[in-house]
Amino acid sequence: MKKLIIFCAIATAVWACGGSDSSSSSSDSASSKTTASAPAKPDGQKIYKQYCVTCHGLYGDMGASGAHDLTGSVLTVEERIPVITKGRGAMTPFENLLDEDEIAAVAKYTLELKKD
Repeated sequence: MKKLIIFCAIATAVWACGGSDSSSSSSDSASSKTTASAPAKPDGQKIYKQYCVTCHGLYGDMGASGAHDLTGSVLTVEERIPVITKGRGAMTPFENLLDEDEIAAVAKYTLELKKD
């Protein structure tokens, strides 16, 4: 009897949380299709601050653990992408942590750290 009561309570909770009326689901599905079809572009600065600041520093010139000074780097975005993807020297490869779009966004952001 105790198991039946627990089962009914769980079933009721699942039904109450999972159910929706059909009138609101049509408008919800339309808005979710719009959102799903236009994924947000990755924020290179945010990703850089999360993964790269530890060694390169906020301004790209810290050089901890042998990190290259990004303020003087002459690499293009296309040249930076494989370095970020596969790593270089003691640098961690990010191919298993970030997707291609995120890596490209970080590479593009690092150009902003370059001093003229």
